[in-house]
Amino acid sequence: MNCANTEGIFRIIQSIPSQKAEPFKQWLAQVGYERVKEIENPELAQKRMKEIYKAKGYSDDWIEKRVRGIAIRDEKRGVLEERDYAILTAEISKATFGLTPTEYKKFKNLPKQSKANLKGHMNDLELIFTMLGERMTTELSQEEKPETFDKSKDIAKRGGKVAGNARLDAEKELGRPVTTRQNYLSITEKKKKLQDESKKRKK
Repeated sequence: MNCANTEGIFRIIQSIPSQKAEPFKQWLAQVGYERVKEIENPELAQKRMKEIYKAKGYSDDWIEKRVRGIAIRDEKRGVLEERDYAILTAEISKATFGLTPTEYKKFKNLPKQSKANLKGHMNDLELIFTMLGERMTTELSQEEKPETFDKSKDIAKRGGKVAGNARLDAEKELGRPVTTRQNYLSITEKKKKLQDESKKRKK
């Protein structure tokens, strides 16, 4: 584990002659076959993603918002370098919620070593306002066609501000913040605790 990455470990498994490694080899072959089919038909990849989220306990409504959010994100990314994309995403998030993604993860008490996607820990409203900020940024970019990164940053701030103002209006009507410290980890832990308590009562 200290000298090989995931790809390297898979290569090691493939080279093991023991029959005990055969189930792993069959699994790798199955996964490879599925990825090839997804290249031929991208809709299969989306279906697989939905099934994974479903297995993790997310609701159908949340999953649909997440899938739509990914589509909007990909439109925004375009040909941007990964670093530039991360900077623009941070600008949108800060204008929308007053928090950069890094600050947001800390706010939600996500482990520092966790590589989990922040959006996987957002509730419906948080996802909606995130999507609004990203969609507005995409629309403004398509309209104005910024020629420099500084202009793109300005558009990201403006797109995020639209979502930020909408969030403030929603919070005024709701009488509570849209942002929440609750994350997927705490939700699953709560479910597990309730399930354990239910099992104890049945015994």
